[in-house]
Order: sequence, then C-alpha cells, then structure tokens
Amino acid sequence: MAMSKRVELSAAGERFSAYCAEPAGESQMGLVVIQEIFGVNSHIRDVCDRFADQGFVALAPDIFHRQQADVELGYEEADVGIGFGYMQALEPAAVLADLAAAIQWLRDQGASKVGVVGFCMGGLYTYLSAAQLDPDAAVAFYGGGIGDRLDQAAHISCPIQFHFGERDSHIPMEVVARIETAVSVLADATVYTYDADHGFNCDQRAAFDPDAAAQAWQRTIDFFTQRLA
Repeated sequence: MAMSKRVELSAAGERFSAYCAEPAGESQMGLVVIQEIFGVNSHIRDVCDRFADQGFVALAPDIFHRQQADVELGYEEADVGIGFGYMQALEPAAVLADLAAAIQWLRDQGASKVGVVGFCMGGLYTYLSAAQLDPDAAVAFYGGGIGDRLDQAAHISCPIQFHFGERDSHIPMEVVARIETAVSVLADATVYTYDADHGFNCDQRAAFDPDAAAQAWQRTIDFFTQRLA
C-alpha cells in the first residue's frame, strides 16, 4: 500500500510543494510525474499512488506555483479555461528548472535512476525534460506541442516512449507521424497509438478509455521497470 506525503522543493530561488507517493518497501526507482493543466489534482495523486504500488517513488511537483500555488481543478469546461490560462503563463525554462529540482530530490533520497512521465501538458514537458535535462527514461502521454518542437528530438539520449490517441483532435495523426519520424533515429524510442481520444488515461474525463488506458499503463510500467531497475 502506497504511503504519501507533501514535500518542499526549491528551484531558482522559489520554493514549491510536491506530492510524493512511496512504496511500502524500499525502492531505488524514482519517477517525476508531470501534471496536466488541471494541477496536482486527485487524478495525478492517484497516478502517483499507482506508480508507488508498482514499486516506484513517485513525485508530482506543483509546476503552476509561480502563477498560483496548489492549483487543483476538475475536468469541466470552466476548469479547462482556467487551466489553459495557467499553462499559457508558464515560462518553459522555469518549469524545466523545477523539474530538474524534482529529479535531483529523488536522487538525493536514494533513487539510483529517475524517470519522467507526464500527461497532456505534462507530456510536452516530459519530452523537453528528456531533451534538456538528465532523466534515465521518459514516457509522454498525448503531449500537445511536441510537434512544434521536433528540433529537440536529436538532443534526447535516454530511452523514451510516447502514447497518443488516434481520435485526438488536438494532436492529429499526421503530427504523430512527424514525431515518429523525428525520434526514429534515437537508440530507444517507441511511439504507440490507440483507438482513443485525448486524455484517454484519465478515469475522471469523458474521454477515458479503459482498454487503451490499461494497455498504455502496462507498457509504461514494463518500460520503467526495465530501464530504471
């Protein structure tokens, strides 16, 4: 059974919180879990708990803290508008500094290897983390905006996995095809697609697809277990 706590991190002179879920036994496998536009909400905390149940120390930093600390939104239309506003106000360099601090915190706690995984907006920052930081592995779920930053692909040196929905109007399949081409030169990169919509992994969203979510989750667990052990 996962155990959870709040921890405090610091980056570039700013202090911010993160949700940490730990497995019952000791683990040297760390994961930074990067939120959607809805904050470190109950869904992201549940994702962390599920990773902890699989033997990972999972840490979800509050990357909206410079705009508003402890944002926690639902999935209604009004929540989307609020979350999108927070996302637009982000400075990518500052977010990456926060994520670097989260990776380092896990290593300081004893993780021998640290992966990064993110969803939607967090999928984009997973990709950027793989290119600009030093994680040991990365998994990006339906990261919008990756197709606009394909120049970053050549900088990725860690194993990376992508998950996209074939019915995702935010990330058309032609964009996914360009991503697949861009990462095909990497030593360890895989792109998976599913007959599902954007956000298919989140069981709080109307787009939740239990079959796609289960398959993508198992692929993610297997991938991290192999690359971080």
